[in-house]
Amino acid sequence: MRARDLMTSPAETVRPWTSADEAAELLAERGFPALPVVDDDGRLVGIVTQAELGRDRAPGQPRASRRRPYHPGAIETTVGAVMTSPAAGMPPGADLADVCRELVDAKSQAMPIVVEGSRVVGIVTRGDVVRVLARADTAIAADVRHRLEVYGGTGRWKVEVHEGIVRITDRYDEEADRDVAKLLALAVPGVVAADPAGDGTGR
Repeated sequence: MRARDLMTSPAETVRPWTSADEAAELLAERGFPALPVVDDDGRLVGIVTQAELGRDRAPGQPRASRRRPYHPGAIETTVGAVMTSPAAGMPPGADLADVCRELVDAKSQAMPIVVEGSRVVGIVTRGDVVRVLARADTAIAADVRHRLEVYGGTGRWKVEVHEGIVRITDRYDEEADRDVAKLLALAVPGVVAADPAGDGTGR
């Protein structure tokens, strides 16, 4: 799967000068863990999370522990004063495994999806990833098997799935069809990897 298969698009975004209250309300209404922050051209300049918005309102918090404002005109009631900047984004064609790795490495709850280097077109959250990866292996196998049967007929393919990793055995062992089988399997929600192989009979 690719980021474009999972992302919410268009993404809800805010500007650096959006009020923190407005951003917090938007997060609460939509149930998102974070919002991309964009400039006038829709280009990514940061990301703001529920935790950052809440922390800025914590009574008695020492001022020194707060983030530096994004620009000199930012005041402490704006997104620009509390967001993380710069923020990383990934292209729509990014492999889901790479998106997961970036979310973990960055300890982030959401990944903005960008084109042309930084123009935001969507967002993938950890919740999105968990919902896909939580699919049962039996459900994944059924979906993969159905796609393969539509492509090459019944009785030809053997499909086994373990923790989202698909192994496909083709009784005809045709290399061109193995490539197609892999692509069909990878398009199924919940598939982490696909390994197509013949049964060695050459039939």
